[in-house]
This record gives sequence, structure tokens and C-alpha cells, in this order.
Amino acid sequence: MYNPNNPYGSMYINNYPYGVNASPSYNPMPNHYGDPMGNADYGPAPFAVNIEQAAKQNDNFRTALWTGKHLQVTLMSINVGEDIGLEIHPDLDQFIRIEQGQGLVLMGDRKDNPDFQAYVGEGSAFIIPAGKWHNLINTGNIPIKLYSIYAPPQHPHGTVHRSKAEAEAAEH
Repeated sequence: MYNPNNPYGSMYINNYPYGVNASPSYNPMPNHYGDPMGNADYGPAPFAVNIEQAAKQNDNFRTALWTGKHLQVTLMSINVGEDIGLEIHPDLDQFIRIEQGQGLVLMGDRKDNPDFQAYVGEGSAFIIPAGKWHNLINTGNIPIKLYSIYAPPQHPHGTVHRSKAEAEAAEH
């Protein structure tokens, strides 16, 4: 039977008007886009999120958002006047994007002599090659909200550090 609202000519496909008379679909994986973020690590399952919103909602110093076999995404909140802490990752590369706030990035081959400095702010991203000493210092008047991608993962699955002191205690 001809249906002028069905350009595909099949009685099994009805796409007009969009979504009307459509059967409800079952989505076995929740769509976390825009949902308030909890302290869950969603890896290694497939996952979608508004990363900007998730980063801005995070008030923990560090929250592992997704941990897989070869990659990890963490959210961080760096308070005014604080820093991540001078550190080095000998065997992993790191990508950081700032979603809110501003700061100073320091990097270098030697702990006592960073030869790379850059001021970063909202929308800025920077990459830390494996084996580089690095730090991010909050120079602004609001917390820095960021997300970081580690390859391979740096922190245990489900890591949540509510403060920098808690993170430092967990590492020692």
C-alpha cells in the first residue's frame, strides 16, 4: 500500500513525522551526556559524555572518569593558588585540556630547570611527552577544571582523590 509519508516505500519503515508512531527502543547502555557526574569510573564499557560539563561539575582533585586497557580519562579540579605538583611519567604520554580557569604550565627534562613555560586558560590544551617533568599552577581566581588523557592509564580504576593531600598520601 502506498504511503506518501514514507519515502522508502516499505511498510516496515515509517520515518515521518520523526519519531511519531515509532516503537520505543531499548538502550542497554545509559547515555551519560549531560547527566550530573558521580564518582564512577565508567571504563572499560563504551561511554559518551559531555566532557566540558563533566569537567566543570567535578569538585574532586582527581576523579578517574574512564579507565581502559590502554587509555584513561581523568577529571581534575585545581584550587586557587594550588598546583598539580611537579611530577614525571617515564612511560606514558598525557594530554590536558582546560575547561575553566587559568594557569602556568612548566615542563622540562630536569626537575630543577623547566625549559618550557606557557600560560593556559579556558579552551587551551597541552601535551606532556613521556619522561618530561611537569606541573600546572593555578594563577587565576577560580579553580581550574580540566580533563586529562593518559596513555597508558596512570591511576587505578575508580580512583577518586578529594584533595591534593589525599592524592599525595595515596602515591606514597
